[in-house]
Amino acid sequence: MASIMEGPLSKWTNVMKGWQYRWFVLDYNAGLLSYYTSKDKMMRGSRRGCVRLRGAVIGIDDEDDSTFTITVDQKTFHFQARDADEREKWIHALEGTILRHTLQLRLFDEKIKDCKEDESRRKIENLKETTCSMVESIKHCIVLLQIAKDQSNEQQHANGLISTINPVDGIYQPPLDTPVVNTTMPTQTTLPADVSQVCKSDQRPSTLPVGPVVTVMGSLQTPTPNSTGSGPSGPSSGIASPAHIPLPSHSVPDFSYSSSEDEFYDADEFYQSSTSPKHCIDPSGPAAAPPLTNEETALKRPDTTESLNSSMSNGTTDADPFDSHDDRDDEGEGESVEEHKSVIMHLLSQVRLGMDLTKVVLPTFILERRSLLEMYADFFAHPDLFVSIAEQPEPRERMVQVVKWYLSAFHAGRKGSVAKKPYNPILGEVFYCHWDLPSEAEEPSPHTETVSEGPVPWSSPNSVCFVAEQVSHHPPISAFYAECLNKKIQFNAHIWTKSKFLGMSIGVHNIGQGCVSCLEHDEHYILTFPNGYGRSILTVPWVELGGECNISCSKSGYSANIVFHTKPFYGGKKHRITAEIFSPNDKKSFCSIEGEWNGVMYAKWATGENTVFIDTKRMGIIKKKVRKLEDQLEYESRRLWRDVTLNLKLKDIDAATEAKHRLEEKQRAEARDRKENEQQWETRLFHEDGECWVYDDPLLKRLASQRH
Repeated sequence: MASIMEGPLSKWTNVMKGWQYRWFVLDYNAGLLSYYTSKDKMMRGSRRGCVRLRGAVIGIDDEDDSTFTITVDQKTFHFQARDADEREKWIHALEGTILRHTLQLRLFDEKIKDCKEDESRRKIENLKETTCSMVESIKHCIVLLQIAKDQSNEQQHANGLISTINPVDGIYQPPLDTPVVNTTMPTQTTLPADVSQVCKSDQRPSTLPVGPVVTVMGSLQTPTPNSTGSGPSGPSSGIASPAHIPLPSHSVPDFSYSSSEDEFYDADEFYQSSTSPKHCIDPSGPAAAPPLTNEETALKRPDTTESLNSSMSNGTTDADPFDSHDDRDDEGEGESVEEHKSVIMHLLSQVRLGMDLTKVVLPTFILERRSLLEMYADFFAHPDLFVSIAEQPEPRERMVQVVKWYLSAFHAGRKGSVAKKPYNPILGEVFYCHWDLPSEAEEPSPHTETVSEGPVPWSSPNSVCFVAEQVSHHPPISAFYAECLNKKIQFNAHIWTKSKFLGMSIGVHNIGQGCVSCLEHDEHYILTFPNGYGRSILTVPWVELGGECNISCSKSGYSANIVFHTKPFYGGKKHRITAEIFSPNDKKSFCSIEGEWNGVMYAKWATGENTVFIDTKRMGIIKKKVRKLEDQLEYESRRLWRDVTLNLKLKDIDAATEAKHRLEEKQRAEARDRKENEQQWETRLFHEDGECWVYDDPLLKRLASQRH
């Protein structure tokens, strides 16, 4: 075997429920990573298992510098090196091998370019198309077989025929003519008689894109019951243990295997909820909106004129000048990316582990139908909790309430089980909205007093107002501000998103901070934000948060430490948080909190009392109110992205991509003009103050000017 690297690594096995020493040999020419129980067994050719590297994806954990994964053939293998340097050597060698064996398709493109005769060109192009089609068909058949197997297992489980102790992953079954030796492994499943029912699932082989495009699941991946887990992998039906099948050391098997199929799998990593039926689109649905002019240059109150885009006003009437609709409420946001898997696989081959993805252009099909600026407004989906901070009489209660509002702020950002990426805001893009507090919403007044000097002039003094602006494009920095005039409380924050490619995941570091200001008490609570991780980007992406965050008030001395725990490779729960709240100068907390940030969180107090701190499942989200499109400025988020949003609703990906491309090209042209004219970009609502971005006219400043 012509190896380019060999040496020891630890490999996770479910049989031993832990890491086991193995001797690994990387064959550069064969594209194969073989492993043995010892170096001596390697010398004798007694292979324990192997991992095919063609089409494989390497993954790393941003919080662990020694482990890495290889995902291929619908399996995920977990490895552990001695230290970070050793892991880097293996990853470098593996990436080189994978790259070599995934570049073969490009040879077709080169041959096509080199062809001088049209007939030869057509032959090679036809050969390429036929080959791609065949590969996709084979993939599709494998998927259908695995779905059929999974459904059969579910049926047998319902009949009490199989045990749930060892859940079955989709594992390749060899052809019938493969020599099989009888083993003690039980036969667990057969294909259902009516395979046609399986074929009705809307899984179609996707096509390989033309041209190099790079995709990631950005900031921003809640899981479905079938999403990535840590369950053990049971034996597959009718498969003999590969240890009993003679296999020459130089041969390359069709699929990766382990002698006991005991490797650590991400359970059901490949087969997810992609068989759910797609919703049909009514051809007579919303029509495209007419183009809007650029005459609007200043903030104005919404009037009651007929909507220019009634089809996107989502049922609001002219008597109601605001739109409380969330585009994510529409059907069709929950599909997996399975139908685009070949696109993603191709694009993943263009990026390297640890690569900064800030400047990467994303394909349109993974986009959520709203801007990142609008997503930040979800921090105030419970505005009643936010304003109640100022209502607490004592500093201790105010700190507890800040923590309660903070921990309640994340679950609203994820509406469905499938994670998608919001639009990257355009430089200078802004977003305005407000929330009517529950007491006000119960008895609405037709002539409510408005706040003419506030950030949202059409809101009332009792409303929570929100405004956000994209203040920088490179690096991408968003600034946002919120206030409630009657409660004399405000919030100012900025976040710089820095994305990182981790193989099977995307890490998004949220660099920046926020500040809650209780103006009547002259208290300022500085807080930081967790990082986001998009997981399972090849199947049904889901999001988790990770990292340690802090909240502190310099005046009162109270502080809190909050840890968002990421799910480890080997077991553990998802979405866990732990938090401690401290009194001034105390090393022991007076309140400990644990639970799930998208579920229930429990508090244990120093008195010994245990209470439910937050139950996000029972908390009602108050919908934000946004002006209708015709009342918005041309650079407001929903109006700016309306063509992209509309076409995504209609599932017209090509039209959505074209609309997105027009926005991006306009932004590039404006940047070139500024560079040629030596002009600096001037922000609209925020200014830079040291390392922070501050709202130009905050409530604190306005109240101070009134006193003078």
